[in-house]
Amino acid sequence: MVALIVYAWVFGPAYRAYWIYEPHEGDIIFQSLPRTRLVNAIEGVSDSPYSHCGIISKQNGKWVVYEAFRDVEMSPLREFIFRGRNQGFAVYRFRTEFQKDVPATIKQVKTFLGRPYDARYRMDDEAIYCSELIYKAYKTATGQQLGQLVKLGDLNWSPYQETIKYYEAGPVPLNREMITPREMAQASQLEPVFAHAMKTYQSTHSSISPLVPQ
Repeated sequence: MVALIVYAWVFGPAYRAYWIYEPHEGDIIFQSLPRTRLVNAIEGVSDSPYSHCGIISKQNGKWVVYEAFRDVEMSPLREFIFRGRNQGFAVYRFRTEFQKDVPATIKQVKTFLGRPYDARYRMDDEAIYCSELIYKAYKTATGQQLGQLVKLGDLNWSPYQETIKYYEAGPVPLNREMITPREMAQASQLEPVFAHAMKTYQSTHSSISPLVPQ
């Protein structure tokens, strides 16, 4: 009985959020992954709790998330949400005028399935990281950027330089351009529609303030 009470206390709010959230095709979902050296660097460098993201689609009647995690793969939505730190997640949706781009974007995402995960955060196609997957799929589908590319040297890299050097196996590549989860969340095509135990960012290109459950 005690174990059930503790379980309900820890996971109850997350289960409630999971059932309240109504997924739409093409929703982009962000989370904080469990703490690791790499996760701390991702969040610290970008000054954001967003260390991972994926794009939601329905497959065989079930909601799944296409993501670059162990590699580029498809995971059940529930598994994705409950993997996150504190089971927190934030969802952004393509604004009405961009919903037409969703099918082609999902189609392009699938072309990357099986690619290895890129812990060096390069923009080539040899290996893929989470926000790069969605960025490239959208750009191929539409010819437009989804969020702004930023240089590592313009971010808060210095406190994490030893971690960066470890994964890079060399000096910090200050001129490397990347798309961080935070920059993607602030894309003008997106708006926040739901969140549990996690902050959201409003696009600087719009004054829309949708209801975001916390």
